[in-house]
Amino acid sequence: MASSGAITFGVLGNLVSSISIIFLNKWIYVNVGFPNISLTLVHFVITFLGLYASQLANVFNPKSLLLWKVVPLSLTFCGFVVLTNLSLQNNSVGTYQVIKCMTMPVIMFIQTKFYSKTFSMKVKLTAVPITMGVFLNSYYDMKFNLLGSVYAGLGVLVTSMYQILVGAKQQEFQVNSMQLLYYQAPLSAGMLLFVVPIFEPITGEHGLLQAWSYQALGMVVLSGIMAFSVNLSIFWIIGNTSPVTYNVIGHLKFCITIIGGFLIFRDPITTNQCVGIALTLAGIMAYTHFKTTEKQEEIQRNKSMMQKV
Repeated sequence: MASSGAITFGVLGNLVSSISIIFLNKWIYVNVGFPNISLTLVHFVITFLGLYASQLANVFNPKSLLLWKVVPLSLTFCGFVVLTNLSLQNNSVGTYQVIKCMTMPVIMFIQTKFYSKTFSMKVKLTAVPITMGVFLNSYYDMKFNLLGSVYAGLGVLVTSMYQILVGAKQQEFQVNSMQLLYYQAPLSAGMLLFVVPIFEPITGEHGLLQAWSYQALGMVVLSGIMAFSVNLSIFWIIGNTSPVTYNVIGHLKFCITIIGGFLIFRDPITTNQCVGIALTLAGIMAYTHFKTTEKQEEIQRNKSMMQKV
């Protein structure tokens, strides 16, 4: 376990990078007009370069994997990041952040329906305030955008599939998140190389190879560095802190992002939206509490059984 100073630094690094990438990307979409899928491609390339440098510095040890086995994961990775960015581009920051919270109920539904996984009733019931909160926020959003809502909904579905697949592949390959991402990032970047020319201009106005200003390019590169930093810091936090710490950080990021969207981008917010946001946050916190408690109880039961043996 790392020292308290190192943990504080790691937590702050994750907070700053996770929140910064949202505001940076939104700023790029609003003020620069950099193409969405091309930005995702840049993120994947920078993430791979960062991972390559990390393994040279012995931050993690790469594990040999068959590329074709990582293809389904890389496809969902592309869809998850592209659709999430499209949601951010077409929605207010607050609505983007709140709708993302539907990932938890959707994962519960998919795992129950297709993977025969069971959840306690109290965990299932946390989906009620989350869903109600998302509905209230979206319904009363003064910047409501139908296209943005479609992107957000598809993003939630693909993100849920991606997260389930990541868990399954980590167990199947016996690898950690960094070892898996080391293969995902370049493979996903290669896939997007074929997608970008179909959906976005390569040259000309708002094209990837347009003569962008140094400021615009600097912000795009910084956004990519933040994307890598998020992955690196999450990997470090999970390995050096408790699940409770990790989830508390998540709640804090949720609140700061909502407030930041209101202050930085002047996103209008109604009283009903505030109620929706509060309901969603309450549902997330309840879900975290119940899951953490159940996990601790399971660990205690296993310890007791081992002692009896």
